[in-house]
Formats: sequence, C-alpha cells, structure tokens
Amino acid sequence: MTELKEKKSFLNKIIALVLGFGPGIFAIGYTIGTGSVTSMIVAGSQFNMQLLWVLLLSCFFSGILMFVYGNYALITGDTALYGFKKNLKYGKSLAILIIIGITFGQWNSLMGILGISSNIIYEILVINFAGLEHLKYEIVLIIAIVIIVVFYLLLLVGKYTFFEKILVIFVTLMGLSFFLSLCFVQPLTKDVIMGIMPSVPDVPDGKMLVAAFVGTTMAAATFLSRPLFVKGKGWTIKNLDQQKKDSITAAILIFVISGTIMAVAAGALFYEGKVVTQVLDMANTLEPVAGKWAVTIFFFGALSAGLSSIFPCLLIAPLLVADYQSGELDTSSKQFRVITFIACLVALIGPAFGGNPIEIQILSQVFNVFILPLVVLGIIFMVNNKKIMKNYKTSIWVNIGLYAALFFSCVVSYTGVIGILTKYF
Repeated sequence: MTELKEKKSFLNKIIALVLGFGPGIFAIGYTIGTGSVTSMIVAGSQFNMQLLWVLLLSCFFSGILMFVYGNYALITGDTALYGFKKNLKYGKSLAILIIIGITFGQWNSLMGILGISSNIIYEILVINFAGLEHLKYEIVLIIAIVIIVVFYLLLLVGKYTFFEKILVIFVTLMGLSFFLSLCFVQPLTKDVIMGIMPSVPDVPDGKMLVAAFVGTTMAAATFLSRPLFVKGKGWTIKNLDQQKKDSITAAILIFVISGTIMAVAAGALFYEGKVVTQVLDMANTLEPVAGKWAVTIFFFGALSAGLSSIFPCLLIAPLLVADYQSGELDTSSKQFRVITFIACLVALIGPAFGGNPIEIQILSQVFNVFILPLVVLGIIFMVNNKKIMKNYKTSIWVNIGLYAALFFSCVVSYTGVIGILTKYF
C-alpha cells in the first residue's frame, strides 16, 4: 500500500512538473513544428549530425533573447512592439515591418503545417483502410478543414491558461515519441561530437538549409510574443528569477528534442544511404530498420509537433497587432476573431490547391530569418536605455550574447539570400 502511494506521489509530481511549465511552452510550440521536424529529418538523413552546431548556436541565442524579452516585459510592464513604437525613433515603422514580415512567414508556415498534419492522418487511415488511396486529395482536404475548424473554435473559447495546457499535452507527447524513436536507432557518438564543429554541407542547397535551420529554431515570433505570454501568465517583476529559469529550460528542451529528431534520422537512414526529403517518407524508410512500432511512434510525434504549432501560428498575427496597439491581447474581441479566421482561410490554401507542404514549409522557415536582425537590434536598443529599463542595468555578458546573436542573425540572413538566389535564380 505504501509502495503504491509512493508511485502515485511520484506520478503526481511528474504531472505537476509538466503542467507547471511556464510561457516557455509556447516557445517550444512555435519552434518545433512539422517545419522543424522536416528540416531535422532532411539534415539527419542527408548530412548525418553535421548541422548540430547550427542547432546548438540557434538554441543558445534563442535562450538569451527569450530571457531578455521576458525581463523587458517584467521590468517595464510593456510588450515588445508597443515598446518599439513608444520608445524608438523609427519604432512605428520598425514595428509595422516586423508585423508584416513575421505574419507572412508564420502564415506560410501554417499552410505547410496543416498540409503535413493532414497527410500524416491520411497515411494512418490508408494503412487501415486501403480503399481510400484513390481519394487522397478529398480526404486530405476534409481532414485539414476539420482540424482548422476545431482549432478555431478552441481559440474562441480559450484563455491563456487553456492554450498553455493544450500545448503542454501536445509538446509532452511529441517529446516522448521522439525519445522513444531514438531508443530504436542511434547515431555514432563520434558523429555527434563532430557535428558540433562548424561546417556547411557542400551541396547546392546547403546554405539555404542552414538558413532554414535557424529560421525554425531561432524564430523572431518566439521572442516578440514572449512578453505577452509572460504577462498572460500573471508574472510580475517578482518573477524575474522564474522567468530566467523558464527561458533556459525552453531553450534546452528545444535543442534536446530537435537534436533527437536529427539523431533518429541520422541513425536510421544516413548509415543506410537513404535520403529523406519529406516527413511522410519516413514510413517507407524507417520501417525496415526499426519496425512498425518505431514508425508509428515517430509519426505520432510528427503529428503532435504539427498540432502543437497550429495554436501559436494562429495566435501570432492578433498577438502582434494587439501588442502594437496597446500591449494587451483580448481573445474575446472582434479583431481577434476576424484575424484568426483569416489565418484559418490562409492555412487551407495549401491543402485546397494540392501544393507540396514540404516546399512551402522549408521556404517559410528561410523567410523567417530575414526579419530576425531587426528583432534583435530593437531589443538591444531598448534594454540598454536606463530610462526605459527604470535604471535596471543589462549585464555585460547578456550584451555580448545579444551582439553575438545580432551578428549570427545577419550572417544567416545573408546566407539565406544567397541560398534562395542560387536555388531559384
């Protein structure tokens, strides 16, 4: 009886730990979606662990930016774009440019996410009902409509804490699925160590893949939305230490989960000489190596990744607009309902026209990096202004991290431009 109580107590602690996760859960939701899964699979299957260093740097800088944006919100009481508009000389133009750039990238990403998630569910249905194969377009479109309608209805009735709990469930399922997949296949230890050494794959799309990597793991939307989520959590200046821990935890989990996906693809496919260009390709290539259970678990993780990203992608535009207007988000307002409805319609464009969701997804990740330098530069100006920060001094180490992040984002944006020009022109 005592042993049963102890087991129950331990389980309750685990559940409490998961449910106690803060605004960082939204960072994971924004960051690890089907776009991230696709990028990691492509990288792992084609280049082994060679791009692990890009992932490590992106997550390191993401942690710094989440911490700084969160601190700015708790100390000043303002959110990011509202602060830009109020305090910077060209802040209004900068804020509008950021809203347009991030919304474009996230809505494009949403098309890919919905398309891939619908295709994954379709593939699962076909395994059990072979007669559905000739109805792929119709079934995928119906699944996409059902998913987006359900999520839209959830948005209309939900508040911050509700969104947070939904994301906790999806992210937990996603993480567990990919870790279980890693138990079936592992890359060589020396390849993991070599992957930390900076190098770019010597292939035509190598530069664009690096940019897509950063676009999916160092997303500007993650940092800009953090002040609103921090405020939505009810945190104040008394929660500075908690906010710091939450930022670090989120960055570590993003690295671990993303790295695990890359390792699964490398361990199962790279050593076999099999190249994967789509998430759905994993069904045919992973099964001979790891068996049907591994495929099922992996697909469950990929689906959870997609569904965990739909909420944040639908929320981003109303979040940014509300941030720009007053720093407050009203989920019951007409503005919120209209903008999220438009986002839902945009999401259906990919499935409706039968576009390749993988191409849409990777290209949207590349576009995400173009706005990143502005987002980093804006917060550098803000947190180093004593008047804005109420005499709170940003440490020299945080500033070094911010300027390193700015340099890194500029290099990656340039790399993305070169990659797109090389591929399409």
